[in-house]
Amino acid sequence: MAQIEQLRKGMVIRHEGQLYTVMDFHVAQSGKQKPTVHVKLRAVRDGRQADRTLDQLGTIDEVSSEVRDFQYLYASGRERVFMDLETYDQHSLHEDQLGEAVHYLVEEQPYRFLVVEGRPAVIQLPPTIAMQVVDTAPPEHAGGGSSVYKEARLASGRMIMVPLFIKTGDFIRINTVTGEYQGKEGKEH
Repeated sequence: MAQIEQLRKGMVIRHEGQLYTVMDFHVAQSGKQKPTVHVKLRAVRDGRQADRTLDQLGTIDEVSSEVRDFQYLYASGRERVFMDLETYDQHSLHEDQLGEAVHYLVEEQPYRFLVVEGRPAVIQLPPTIAMQVVDTAPPEHAGGGSSVYKEARLASGRMIMVPLFIKTGDFIRINTVTGEYQGKEGKEH
């Protein structure tokens, strides 16, 4: 039987022949019932999420993993190709496996991955990332302190709301957790 002390966010486990990362877990208890530990898992292979209780997991079989740097090379249909910066091996990952991170990929930029059994499994995005605005309405200047926003298309194709003074070609910082504009980046990135 699994114990809560064995669980850690980010760890990789094998459950029913599949590899999962532990996204989160919490204890729920009502009345006189024994506490139930709910575990939120994400499948390494395709990014699907699953919720299990600790009792359903049974024995926790932790799989060894490491963190390595990869460079994003290009998109090929719904696949994204990365190169291991240590071995120069190329790995293709389906966009479903990358989840929301697919919207924050910039060609030739390095990204950290959790590597499981020699393959990149889970991307670890920084809290903010600089991306170029490739299309937006012409800049406008509203009164000071205005919180009026307009749509802008990023290099990845994602649409985001930005202040009126942002123009096509500007580099902006994006919060990778919320997907929101965080500020304008310096002159050249």
